[in-house]
Amino acid sequence: MSDIKNFGRMFRLDGKVALVTGGSRGLGLHTATAFLLAGAKKVFVSARKNEGEQGIDQAVEKLNKLPVSGKAVGIAANVADTDDIARLVKEVQKTDDKLDILVCNAGATWGGPFDPTPDWGSKKVLDLNVRGVFNLARLFAPLLEKAGTRTDPSRIIIVSSTAGTTVPHVGEHGTIMYSVSKAAAHHLSRQLAVELGPRNITTNTVAPGFFPSKLANGLIENLGGQKSLEDHNPRKRLGEPEDIAGVMVYLASPAASYVNGEDIAVDGGVRYAAGRQSKL
Repeated sequence: MSDIKNFGRMFRLDGKVALVTGGSRGLGLHTATAFLLAGAKKVFVSARKNEGEQGIDQAVEKLNKLPVSGKAVGIAANVADTDDIARLVKEVQKTDDKLDILVCNAGATWGGPFDPTPDWGSKKVLDLNVRGVFNLARLFAPLLEKAGTRTDPSRIIIVSSTAGTTVPHVGEHGTIMYSVSKAAAHHLSRQLAVELGPRNITTNTVAPGFFPSKLANGLIENLGGQKSLEDHNPRKRLGEPEDIAGVMVYLASPAASYVNGEDIAVDGGVRYAAGRQSKL
């Protein structure tokens, strides 16, 4: 028999404090929900707007109805803006002097034909998906370092995309700069793994495929609809909330304390299925 210590708590987040950007809907909301269900003490949820059907207020209200002791707290911020990230850090510091888990989930996309691509579209994508992630890690590093230990490091989890390792969409519905930004996010994770590992902070990337969401639904329709994409997927379905919840809790939990600089794709294996990934 192996001497495996504390197996019952290996996938628990008891007492942890987390921040999830883009946490008011979609993958971010799935993640915040999972963290609270896994025992997190507090989950800060950040997005650009408080109000609206996908704003922070409605998400925090839903999260705080979960049958758990942990609480969700909403803070509006634009994490493409470095000054606003600095303000976000100060807002967190009003109640907590350390942060255990940072999930960089907020993202932007742009799609369209190659030649008329507007420069502002590329700037929007790169500012949020690359610069924003770098500055979140940089400015929250002191709080993460306070929480991390040699045996239980703090975690940075970057939500990227399988588009960062494939060439999924060119032509009329091309997403070239989005894919480039996600490739950069993958390599940023590796850089941070080496830079911050000695400070007891690990960094990993989660690369989802298609999960029905506001961000993805337009592209799903352009590619023939959900049923068509499901038929092409080796698992014959698209992503579901439980799929992202499981991998996020794993990376944030004691089970992943020695995992650093890795990319985990959550796409049912479709990136290996040749032929119908792109629609030109």
